[in-house]
Amino acid sequence: MDADRVLAFRLARSGLATRQARDLAGAAAWPASDFTSRRGAAGALGAGRRRISTALYGRALIARKDDELGAQLGRQVQRLAAEEGFAPTEALAEVASATKEALARGRALDKNELHEELRGRVREELMPWCRGCRSHHVAPMLWRYATVQAGVRLDFQRRYRLAKPGRTPSAREALRRFLSFYGPARPADFAEWAGLARSHAQRLWDGVANELAEVRVGKRGAWLLRRDRDALESPPAAEGVRLLPPGDPYLQKPNRELLAPDSALRKRLFRPVASPGAVLRDGHLAGLWRVKAKGKGAEIAVERLGRLPRADLEAEAQRVAELRGAAEAKVVLT
Repeated sequence: MDADRVLAFRLARSGLATRQARDLAGAAAWPASDFTSRRGAAGALGAGRRRISTALYGRALIARKDDELGAQLGRQVQRLAAEEGFAPTEALAEVASATKEALARGRALDKNELHEELRGRVREELMPWCRGCRSHHVAPMLWRYATVQAGVRLDFQRRYRLAKPGRTPSAREALRRFLSFYGPARPADFAEWAGLARSHAQRLWDGVANELAEVRVGKRGAWLLRRDRDALESPPAAEGVRLLPPGDPYLQKPNRELLAPDSALRKRLFRPVASPGAVLRDGHLAGLWRVKAKGKGAEIAVERLGRLPRADLEAEAQRVAELRGAAEAKVVLT
């Protein structure tokens, strides 16, 4: 199985092979993404998709064992737990409860307001000093996981609100969804993508082992859902130009080495901060792009990595501009 076929399968599952609308169930099934702004999410819409806001699997993947949860929460929380003598599960429950109290009765708070509320509700041991903020606040990873546990959502003004996420789905179903978008894969790929301890990821993997089929990707074995084997064997051909924003689900780590085999290019495309977007032509990486406002329009700078039909690129750029509220797009090629 070569990289092109794997990418074609994943591209089709991401709704990017052709420009067609997905039904609500298909949109809800998409994997988690990394969007940090409304405009980033809008860019995914411009690439030919429809999205809905849904909790789906975040809470399902929060570990229940202290050692595995500690691995999810990171070294800072592990160190604090050892120094202060608390259990990670106990700390998460406390911060999640405090978050629910702070957002009760329909309150909407921005990040700073929520942290201020938590300072009056959470014990000091869970609030280390932050040099960047020059204040004490709940350890970042502990706070982020607590908002997931509490069922918090961001509104369009970037304020935190309590939602009604409903019943926590099965963690095994989260793995099935991962494989349906990022298969063929290995347990370590799932652990890294989901931020799980290896033991946690392997336990979930073992729970669906009878549903999996092994294939060879290059020289290594990998697995996908048996029901997806035919789709992998003959994925649809991708068509057209797409401008994918930074943080798009298709640009997440499982796809990066396949999409950009050159390590130097990967470093430029996938930066810790301020990453460019990716230009795809017929499913292949053909450029990098950035956008900035220019009066009432949007200037989209494209660094070409391959041939790009000007007319198709300008049409796609116009979609991005309109979703950003700009009247027109100007494409600058380099």
